[in-house]
Amino acid sequence: MKVNVLVAEIGSTTTVVNAFNGIATENPAFIGQGQAPTTVLEGDVTIGLKGAIESLKENLQADTLTWDDMLATSSAAGGLKMTVHGLVYDMTVRAAKEAALGAGGIIKMITAGRLRRTDLKKIKEVNPNIILVAGGVDYGERDTALYNMEMILSMALNIPIIYAGNIENQEEVRLMCEEANNQLYIVENVYPKIDTLVVEPTRKVIQDAFEEHIIHAPGMAKVRDLIKGPIIPTPGAVMEAAKVLKEEIGDLIIFDVGGATTDLHSVTEGSSEINSILISPEPEAKRTVEGDLGVFVNLDHVVEKIGIDNLKKEFPDLEELLENYNPIPKTDREKQFVERLAKEAVLTSLERHAGHLRYFYTASGKKTLAEGKDLTAIKYIIGTGGALTRLPKRKEVLELVKTHGKEEELYPTEVAKVLIDEDYILSSLGVLSKSYYEDALRLMKKSLRI
Repeated sequence: MKVNVLVAEIGSTTTVVNAFNGIATENPAFIGQGQAPTTVLEGDVTIGLKGAIESLKENLQADTLTWDDMLATSSAAGGLKMTVHGLVYDMTVRAAKEAALGAGGIIKMITAGRLRRTDLKKIKEVNPNIILVAGGVDYGERDTALYNMEMILSMALNIPIIYAGNIENQEEVRLMCEEANNQLYIVENVYPKIDTLVVEPTRKVIQDAFEEHIIHAPGMAKVRDLIKGPIIPTPGAVMEAAKVLKEEIGDLIIFDVGGATTDLHSVTEGSSEINSILISPEPEAKRTVEGDLGVFVNLDHVVEKIGIDNLKKEFPDLEELLENYNPIPKTDREKQFVERLAKEAVLTSLERHAGHLRYFYTASGKKTLAEGKDLTAIKYIIGTGGALTRLPKRKEVLELVKTHGKEEELYPTEVAKVLIDEDYILSSLGVLSKSYYEDALRLMKKSLRI
């Protein structure tokens, strides 16, 4: 059997391969999926990739399987570990953080101001794949970023560094890295002037650097020989899908509830009304990662947040459910329990992602300001990930987003429509969009049933 494109999602535990036909036609189609355990520990991820392809072949009931093109997303090398170092937390540090998260980075450390010896010790312990240094608006403060760069290079870690700070420092930073023989990427300042964020150039370079890094995972060099297009971080692929969809259907937010984390991706400039009272700028495309909100690996954290006593009121058989808990629920009761966990993950992640109104009383009366990400202009609330694509009441869980909270939160309103990634392929389509934009868009709309 001949397939047009395969997209491999090489995760830390599972490798999934999705197959697409009809590429470059009016009717591209998702035709099947295969999966197998990822084989990093065996020293060669191509073993797991081949297993997933064999699984796909069986599911398609094909004797043989060939393809024209293969693309990939990956977190197989432990993801993209990053440390971020800026000048002022609410300005350059936050801008750098937004760039890293939007690209799919896993941020292990954030610092503001001059690095201390304890900071250098922690950077060594984290052993990041990439270090991001920012600081200072263009033609503003210079010394902090240069000092931090000097301290980082003094450790001789030989870790790629991205510099996204004051433009005046670029030549000096380049010279410092040349003398230290350290790989350097220089990009546009993430915070070039007050109340301006420029995160997309840094996101692109992070993904490029990730592709170079991921090759060093066991067996990934062989995978690179099979794949023509980019290999991008899996969370970054979901963000790519979100940005493609936004251009077609309008402002949106995507909830990705997984076993270990809940990721939120929002693409919206917000309403003009809120923008006029916003304290500090927010990126149009924003991603947050809630590492304590997973429905399997981090089950205990979610249960603790809800409260054992509260859960027992809803589930008198709680102890039995916890004792027999599996990553994939089978019985109706187990599904109801996971739906409750997913509800908590969705609403808590919303609270952390979204902004809110703040009220001040002055001599001239009450004033209102806005802080954080404005989601009031959202038109679509989208669910992806295992929980929000497979549970019976997945839509009901997401409908709660529209009625959650009080009046001061900047949440989606009643006009927002809930959509589900029914085929669970948004991540694959994010990377597909890099090479086959129109096909990816059509497939997204098919999976969302729009």
